[in-house]
Formats: sequence, C-alpha cells, structure tokens
Amino acid sequence: MSAFLSDEPKMTEKTRTQPTLRPETLSAQGLGHIAEPYRDIVEPIHLATTYVRDRNGELVGGRLYARDANPAYDQPEALLARLENGWEALLLPSGMAAAQALLQLLKPGERLVVPRSMYWALRSWVRHYTAHLGITLVEYDNASLDSLKAALAGETTRLLWIETPANPTWDVTDIAAASALGHSVGARVVVDSTVATPVLSRPLELGADFVMHSATKYLNGHSDVIAGAVVAREDSEDWQAIRRHRNQGGAILGGFEAWLLLRGMRTLFPRVRTASRSAQAIAEWLDAHPQVIEVRYPGLPGDPNHAVAARQMEGGFGGMLSIRVQGGHAGARRFAGALQLFREATSLGSVESLVEHRAPVEGPGTLCPDDLLRLSIGIEAVEDLIADLAQALDSPHHPPEEYDES
Repeated sequence: MSAFLSDEPKMTEKTRTQPTLRPETLSAQGLGHIAEPYRDIVEPIHLATTYVRDRNGELVGGRLYARDANPAYDQPEALLARLENGWEALLLPSGMAAAQALLQLLKPGERLVVPRSMYWALRSWVRHYTAHLGITLVEYDNASLDSLKAALAGETTRLLWIETPANPTWDVTDIAAASALGHSVGARVVVDSTVATPVLSRPLELGADFVMHSATKYLNGHSDVIAGAVVAREDSEDWQAIRRHRNQGGAILGGFEAWLLLRGMRTLFPRVRTASRSAQAIAEWLDAHPQVIEVRYPGLPGDPNHAVAARQMEGGFGGMLSIRVQGGHAGARRFAGALQLFREATSLGSVESLVEHRAPVEGPGTLCPDDLLRLSIGIEAVEDLIADLAQALDSPHHPPEEYDES
C-alpha cells in the first residue's frame, strides 16, 4: 500500500499528464510516496530476490522474481519518468548498460548515426560493436545541422544518437531540429541528457523518442552509485524490446543501489541549480583571466553554442565546463596539480568539484586537445572554488596532497 500527494496516480500507472505539482516538489518528496505499514517517509531498502506465494500458488504481492519485478525500482523509475514527462523509465546497472540497451535494437545492415564528440568509452565501444555486427556507422559534428543532414543524406536510418551538451567540449545540438531530421529518414532519436538532466532540458518534449542518463552522475550526485536509466516518450515495440533486454538479459541494478539513487534524486534540483549558477560564475571569471586561452561553456554569450542552449535549456547551462590554459600539456599538468579544493578524478556531476586532464585519460584516438582540462563544478561555495582556481593559475608548483583547513 502507498499514499501519494494530492491526486497523484499510483507509480505503476503510465501517464504523460502534466503533474499538478511542480517537478521540484515531486523530486524532493519522491512523488510523495509513504511506505506502509509503518508510514516511513524514506522508502525501505528492498533486497529480497524472490517472493512467497500463498497456499493456492498465487502471487499475493504481484511479484515473481526480483530480476524483473524489484519493488526497489518502482519509485525511482516513476519519478524519473515524471521528471522527463515520459511514458516509462527503466533503471540499469550503468550508463554504458543503458546505452547498450538502446543500441541492441540495431540489426546487421542497419544504419547508426552518432556525434563525433561523445563520451569516449561509448564512442570506442560503438565503433567496435558496429564493425563486428556489420552495422553502418556514420558520424556527424555535434553542433552542425548541416553535418547531420549530410550524415543522414536521405538514407533510412535505424538510430540517431545525440549527446548534448557533449562531453568534454560541451557542444550543444538542437534537439528539436535534429529530431525532425532523424524522423524524416525513419530514425528513432536517442538523446544522452546526462549533463543537462531533466532540471535543465527535457528532450522528449523536443521530439526525441528516448532519453538516457548515466545516473552515476547528476541523478545520483554523490559518487557512490554506478547506474543508468532510459526513458521512453511512448510505448512501442522498440520499448518492449529494451524492457526484455533489461529483464531477461540480466542488466539489472541492485536494490541497495536503487535506494541510493532515489536518495540522490530527491536533491536533484537544488544540486543541479547550484552547480549551474557556480559554473556560470566560474566560466565568466576564467574567460577574463589572462592565463586561460579558451573556455568552453554554453552559458557564455560568446560561446558558439549559446543561442541553441539558451533556447532549449531552462534555468541554467549545467555544471560542466572545459578550459585550456597557457603552457600547453605541461601547463595543464601544472594547473591540475596545483588545485587544492578541486580533486583530480574521473567522473562528474557529484557534490564535490573535480578536475581532469582529459586527453591522457582517453588515450590514443582522443579528439581532445592535449591541454584540455574538464571541470565538474560541485556545490561548494563558489568563492572558495574561484580562489582555488586563482591560486593554481598563479602557482608553478604542486601543493601538498591535502589542503590546509586551518
């Protein structure tokens, strides 16, 4: 049994009706779910793998086996579907698993169109996967509709992949225009919206068929869960195939991880908005600094992606930016090593601020300049983050591993 705020439908119902409550409220209160019989305000952790039948062999609770019917998924999946204004959401064990659940729709001989700038591990996997299965792979420049038109070129296409803002250049693709182009050649349109999140952009409302997230990042937001998610705009044969892939293929998330993900999603709006405000202030400060030769952030009026980003992102431009500093590769290393509050680590979207010298991490075949530094802005005081950036830009030496709190 469960109780919901106002006239909220049960989580098992699929609806695209606009909620009477604002998404900030739905997120903070986890759709208003109160767990029975104790009226828990926090959802219990569901760890059982199987469920007992009654003496007649009936499933009293409606659950057969946790792989495809884990109650730990109900609330976070329903919440994400509502935030994206989608039909239904599915949790998966990583962002890569979410991407692969979508890409398994492809059959030999079909076409896949992807951006050149995208998450490097997925780009590498896609190239191997398509070559192995005989799938035609075509790449386009993220922010260029002309490049996308040429990639589609009137050819029947099975999937069009969009990543916006794109990691690590933060190029922004016009989702509405790109979706129309994809649909014109029969493509299903997928948007990786990991960086924007439903706080800033809702691709399904702009014409995409599916939206995916590496839920490890902003949706969880605490660097303690690896998870992925896919949301569908409507029910379809493709969506049922994705559901079968998750349930029967075993690409499932653990009950404790689902609970942690829900915990993180309840603070999604204040975290993303704080990070976005701070990133805007930091990007503007860095853009005026003589030691910085380039800042990539769509919130800057001079950024080539600003106009499109302003049209399709609401309330901010995200917490991610990339910079290049004086001194090339060596200068980037000195800067990253001199930072004290920013931790040098892989990943993004958590409460702590991170820096990464990106090209050495991606390795051979990277499209990144060898001096590009990726910054993930957390929720610390922006004044402290700017002070840390300032001292690192002025310091030629590496500081101690831990900063002095005195």
